[in-house]
Parts: sequence; C-alpha cells; structure tokens
Amino acid sequence: MSKYEIIIYWSHDDQAYIAEVPELRGCAADGRTYQEALTNVEAVIQEWIETAGELGRPIPKPKGRLMFA
Repeated sequence: MSKYEIIIYWSHDDQAYIAEVPELRGCAADGRTYQEALTNVEAVIQEWIETAGELGRPIPKPKGRLMFA
C-alpha cells in the first residue's frame, strides 16, 4: 500500500473518477467508481516507481498530507 497522498474527484468531462498523485509527476488513473479509480492508481504508483528506478530518476519520499480541505 502506498503512503503517497491520492486525490480522487469526479470528472464530468471524462464521466469517470480521476485519482491523482501530486508527489509523483504525471501519476494518475481513472475508474468508473471511486474504488476502481483507487485500485487503478495504486497499480500505477507501483509502475511509476519501478519505471523511475529503471531510468535512474529520483523517487520522492512520501510527505503525507499535502493539502487541507
């Protein structure tokens, strides 16, 4: 399980839930349901980290909560 902050919101344009990981540039996924978007982004986080490692790019350490409601 990831410790990165995940932001999930409904996109009217895409008619899907969007899950973004602000600390990992470009890391996002979507889903028809909130849970599907969360499941999908958790897989994408792992892929993002693996790819960054293979390319020798820095992998940010999770900072936890970044924004306040």
